[in-house]
Amino acid sequence: MTGNGLGEAEMMNLLYLLLLGGALLGAFLLASRGRLLRTAAQLAVWGLIFLGAIAVYGLWDDISRQVRPAASILEDGRMVIPRGRDGHYHVTALVNGTPVPMIVDTGASGVVLSREDALRAGLDPDRLAYVNSAQTASGTVAIAEVRLATLQIGDFVDDGLFASVTEGNQGLSLLGMDYLSRLSHIEITGGEMILTR
Repeated sequence: MTGNGLGEAEMMNLLYLLLLGGALLGAFLLASRGRLLRTAAQLAVWGLIFLGAIAVYGLWDDISRQVRPAASILEDGRMVIPRGRDGHYHVTALVNGTPVPMIVDTGASGVVLSREDALRAGLDPDRLAYVNSAQTASGTVAIAEVRLATLQIGDFVDDGLFASVTEGNQGLSLLGMDYLSRLSHIEITGGEMILTR
């Protein structure tokens, strides 16, 4: 084989496959000539089902974010976060003014941003110094320390909070104890986490 073209053996294989496919298609059409219209309709339905499945798979993250219960603020300023279907408590924080979905994680020591979320929040992950490490469920990951201009969750706003950015892809960002320790009270009851400032 030379360059980008097909060699003689590959051309023969391709021709053979095309002839075989044509023969199978012809046999199928002959066998179902009385039911051709019904068969075509069934193939169209299955094709639409297949395309629908591909679309749902491709949009699943967006769909699951839309149906996930959202946090709410009570009149007394407390924030109520319902437990998600995955058993975690999810919030959308504004990190440097950018919406970032996060998991409230009492097992995490600090605020941890994924590379993707750090980039969206105006940080440049490629220019950070990943000199520290953290232990995660997936193993040890390298992290870099950053200072956030603002972190806002509901009516709770913090300036100059330290956070970590992971070098690898960790999935969702985490809201850990460095943030939660700023609260006066955390309560988990009836499938809800209640945060009080």
